[in-house]
Amino acid sequence: MKKLLLLLIVLCTFGCKKYVVSFEQPTDMKLDNLKLEILLDKEKVKDITLKATEALPTYETAALSVSEGGKHLLQVKVKDTVFSYTVNYPDERFILITTHLKNNGKVHVGILKQNYKYRLR
Repeated sequence: MKKLLLLLIVLCTFGCKKYVVSFEQPTDMKLDNLKLEILLDKEKVKDITLKATEALPTYETAALSVSEGGKHLLQVKVKDTVFSYTVNYPDERFILITTHLKNNGKVHVGILKQNYKYRLR
C-alpha cells in the first residue's frame, strides 16, 4: 500500500504539466470586482474576480494543467474583449497577468512569461 501511494505521488509530481499563472490585483479602484475569464486552448479553466487595493498590489496564483508540451493558446476574456497569447510549455511556464485601465476607459491585459518563478511579495 505504501509503494502504491509513493508511486502515485511521484507520478503526480513529475507527470502533471502545469502553467503557474499569477494574477495581479489592481491598485486602480475602477477595476474593483472586474471579472476575468481564463481560457486555455479555447476551454474555460478559471474565473477570476479582481479586488482592487489602495496599497501595494497583491497576487492570486492558479495552476493550469496541460496534457502535453508545446504551444498553447492562453486567452483572457474581459467584458466583451478577448486577449490572446501564445505560450510554450517548458520555456514559459510561469506567467504574470496584469490589468490596466487606459485613458479612454478601456481595459488592457498585459502578460509576462518566463521559465522561472516570479518573486512576488
